[in-house]
Amino acid sequence: MKRLWAPWRGEYIRTAVDQCRSGMRQCFFCRLLAENDDEANLVLVRGRGVFVVMNRYPYNNGHLMVAPNRHVGDYERLTATEHAEIARLVRASIRALRLAMKPHGYNIGMNLGRAAGAGVIDHLHVHVVPRWNGDANFMPTLAGTKVIGEHLHDTWRALRPLLRVRKGN
Repeated sequence: MKRLWAPWRGEYIRTAVDQCRSGMRQCFFCRLLAENDDEANLVLVRGRGVFVVMNRYPYNNGHLMVAPNRHVGDYERLTATEHAEIARLVRASIRALRLAMKPHGYNIGMNLGRAAGAGVIDHLHVHVVPRWNGDANFMPTLAGTKVIGEHLHDTWRALRPLLRVRKGN
């Protein structure tokens, strides 16, 4: 059997898996909100009940996550307000990415539960991943290489002003 490696994901796996269930450590989404250092933590916008953060271990440049402020892992437990704000911030994220990065398409979705591939199973989040024609290749799995063409903080500085929204809007 041939093994395919993606070692760049190792740090994420070591720090994220089961942090929400540990009881001793706060999940990283909750920690980011509590630390209130948006630039260092790559938080782009804080809404009334939902926030947008860049993925520190992205599948692609500009990979964003939209998550409720409340620690909740069950989609059915979202309030109607949280659900609506998630939808609004996913739409705002697409717009900001389009303006700043001009992708040709997007992958948008959630992994709910361990069996579905969720790295953090107790704090749901929507992935918004910009895609470009020709970027979907087998380089990461066959060569163990993923090219992210821009520093995360440069991307943060480009997206932040495009995602400024008033709380409650």
